[in-house]
Amino acid sequence: MKIFHYQDVEAKDAEEDASKLRVRWLITKEVGAENFAMRLFEMETGGHSPFHSHPWEHEVFILEGEGLAVGEGEERKFRAGDAIFIPPNEKHQLKNNGKKTVKFLCLIPYTHK
Repeated sequence: MKIFHYQDVEAKDAEEDASKLRVRWLITKEVGAENFAMRLFEMETGGHSPFHSHPWEHEVFILEGEGLAVGEGEERKFRAGDAIFIPPNEKHQLKNNGKKTVKFLCLIPYTHK
């Protein structure tokens, strides 16, 4: 078992085509996770993830803040406490249109690496 504080993990700028978005890779192969990675994202007001798709599903849990989940032809509001499931190959993007930083956990499988 490994326990550590999230602030002990370095926050890095997220992938290109994202804005005002930082990521901390909390649970990874380096700590012994063989199947999934757990990431903590922090998105400032006005920030967004890239509008993209990939062949794996992922799961998101909103810890703080509110914003919009964007898909092809739809936008849906999210807020703290919401869980979001994104199936494989579905185009998606998260946007922070609220007044404070959005923090969310995102879990992904290692099938893409």
